[in-house]
Amino acid sequence: MTIPELLSPAGDWDCLKAAVANGADAVYFGVDAFNARQRAENFRIEELVEVMTWLHERQVRGFLTFNVLVFSDELERAAALLLAAQAAGVDALIVQDVGLCCLARTLVPDLALHGSTQMSITSAAGVAQAAALGCERVVLARELALTDLERLQGQLQARHLAMPLEVFVHGALCVAYSGQCLTSESLGQRSANRGECAQACRLPYELIVDGVPRPLGDQRYLLSPQDLSAWPVLPELQRIGIASLKIEGRLKDPSYVAAVTDAYRRGLDRSLNPAEQDDPQRQLELAFSRGLSTGWLQGMNHRRLVHGRWSKKRGPLVGQLLQVDRSGWLQIRSRESLRPGQGLVLERRSTSPLQPPEEVGGRVMVVERLGRERLRLKLGPGRLNLRDLTAGASVWLTSDPSWDSHWQRAAQRPTASQSIGLQLRVRGRLEQPLVLETIEGGTRISSRMPLQAAQQRSLDRHRLEEQLGRLGGSGRVLERLELDLEGDLFLPVAELNRMRRELLEQLQQPPALTPSQGPLQSSAVDVPSVLRQLLPEPSPQSSTDQTGLVVLVRSLAQLEALIPLTNLPIASVVADLEQPRDLREAVAIGRGHWPDGIWLAGARITRPNESWSLEPLIRARPDGYMVRNADQLERLTPLAPCVGDFSLNTANPLSASWYLEHWGLERVTASYDLNLQQLLDLAAGVDPSRIEVTLHQHMPLFHMDHCVFCAFLSDGHDHTDCGRPCEQHTVKLRDRSGVEHPLRADLGCRNTLFNGTAQTGVEGLPALLEIGIRQVRLELLDEDAASTQHRVRLYADALLGHRASRDVWSQEQIHHQLGVTRGSLRVKGPERTSQISR
Repeated sequence: MTIPELLSPAGDWDCLKAAVANGADAVYFGVDAFNARQRAENFRIEELVEVMTWLHERQVRGFLTFNVLVFSDELERAAALLLAAQAAGVDALIVQDVGLCCLARTLVPDLALHGSTQMSITSAAGVAQAAALGCERVVLARELALTDLERLQGQLQARHLAMPLEVFVHGALCVAYSGQCLTSESLGQRSANRGECAQACRLPYELIVDGVPRPLGDQRYLLSPQDLSAWPVLPELQRIGIASLKIEGRLKDPSYVAAVTDAYRRGLDRSLNPAEQDDPQRQLELAFSRGLSTGWLQGMNHRRLVHGRWSKKRGPLVGQLLQVDRSGWLQIRSRESLRPGQGLVLERRSTSPLQPPEEVGGRVMVVERLGRERLRLKLGPGRLNLRDLTAGASVWLTSDPSWDSHWQRAAQRPTASQSIGLQLRVRGRLEQPLVLETIEGGTRISSRMPLQAAQQRSLDRHRLEEQLGRLGGSGRVLERLELDLEGDLFLPVAELNRMRRELLEQLQQPPALTPSQGPLQSSAVDVPSVLRQLLPEPSPQSSTDQTGLVVLVRSLAQLEALIPLTNLPIASVVADLEQPRDLREAVAIGRGHWPDGIWLAGARITRPNESWSLEPLIRARPDGYMVRNADQLERLTPLAPCVGDFSLNTANPLSASWYLEHWGLERVTASYDLNLQQLLDLAAGVDPSRIEVTLHQHMPLFHMDHCVFCAFLSDGHDHTDCGRPCEQHTVKLRDRSGVEHPLRADLGCRNTLFNGTAQTGVEGLPALLEIGIRQVRLELLDEDAASTQHRVRLYADALLGHRASRDVWSQEQIHHQLGVTRGSLRVKGPERTSQISR
């Protein structure tokens, strides 16, 4: 059985060295631009050559994270980083943006691409799209179970698609699908698709059921999963044939990287020695733990995935509080041999629904054993408020000086460079120079004098191996020598030695980087010319192009409310319905009422066993589809006109061109990560009439496999035994500022949490129309018939010029209970003021 690659995180040099010292086969890291962990220390682009040289000297691969969306005005800088990565010998780029993939295929075709988990790849169709984009490996969504992985392998075999698969095996779990979380963007204009996640999932929320707060005791962290630990299922991952096992943690310290890498190294190596069965649970819990679970790998269990009780590091559970003595001593029940210096944490319960439990903790100063499982101990230093600690409170071991000391030493353990095998070819003909070249890599050296006929000792294998194999001190060893020599030839030994030295100098010299206008401008390649070749010429704007509203409805009542609005510029209506049984009725209601007809939207995610979810869409035979993932692109684009939704993450003209030309979409919806200026930049780079902009919406914050309905409103563990509370209750999550965010479940039981405050970009409508945008979208959520008609009329008046954009903004502020926000469609700086105010 093949042992998978072990891939460890490196947020800085210390972590990189800790990973290598403790058994990583490869590391992944970012530079200080274009990566999804902007809060990590990261590396400087100038260090790329040094990083890759250090790794390769130790036979370790290095993958550069480029796993963010790239905006239109950043394409040249992105191209410069691609070229720098290739020059530095980076083994692969981990990428999210499909436009970046297109650019890399042209600019650096020999540089391997790995599709990031940010691509939301959950199915064979997603893998196939990544392959079409040039990816040689994909990092699958963390939501897939072992059964999904096995099914996916079978589907790939049926497609004759040999694609290595990579999965996360340890670390923090995002509750939302990576690449599909817009919470930080919507609430604070800090895009998770740009490495700026604010971790709103780790905050407390209050569950509002049918308008009434639901008491949940100490369960307040309703969206904060336990950390992932796949150590128990490593044999299954090996059996399925997963190629690479990835540890999360570029924001963690070297001790964490060392301890976790070591645990998984030993876990993988035990397949070679099954007698070694030590369990590293304590080692992993002390490294960092919000509680460890196998995540989704062993199947869906919503109540186990998110317990809701805390969101910070806890470490191992070591006991329970029995009582607090008046003198401030704690009596606890524990089987542990606790020692002075160890850190403990207990919790004092809060009486406020959204106030998290207060942590009480400190270092063990003195400990006495009162019985077999009874301890008496004093925490300090300083004064600790032990008031209101109640018997039964859990006690966690959060730190242990001996553990810290051990893994700090392990993280700093030096690793020696290893000899690199050198494969050479020697070619020669009489009266011509001798040619010495590497079999891989193309380095070539020619002799300065022609070969002569041998009078005595000719250039045979023994002599050449003897001279060319003298590589001491270079870190290389002659591994293979191919000869292509015609006749008995002679060349002086001094010239052979010179050629060997020159070859080594070239091999050890890093590729030259030619600096230009900035830190990422590092190539003589004409990047603007390459970009022009990749992008089609924008079509001239036609004055006859009709502007129109695309209205997305989420209920049949909203759809019916639109029928009487015959005098409004509604181009099409998209029905995004939770129940498949309503789709045919929606098409029957909407058929023939709007120029572009009635369209349907499917689920945002399709898992390996969910091709059935597309059948109701197909049977309903709408006028078109709004497609949201690779499965829908494959199945639905041949059947009817299609528009790509925001979930495709179209952020630049290259990604837009991929979807428009490769898949033949009518239009693509601009990514919700773009602000107004970036929308205008995107539209300027393609035919603007093929870009759709969502002007009004309650932005979908979290899109997740975790079902809050099941976890907190039932005693079940998944859809098979939850009793379907999602069909019986209206649920909202109230955040710390008092905003109530509506929660919905789709046909796959996935949950979407929508922003309770609506977002409108109506102030930017004049600028969008001026640049050539012709279709703008209005997304409804929970409006009744009257509110539906009012809102559509309001935006139709703005589109027709009958009402000023500022007036619509004012009206929306009045009619929304929470007002509205500009959200991601805010305007940066004064540069567009004149256009926006028209």
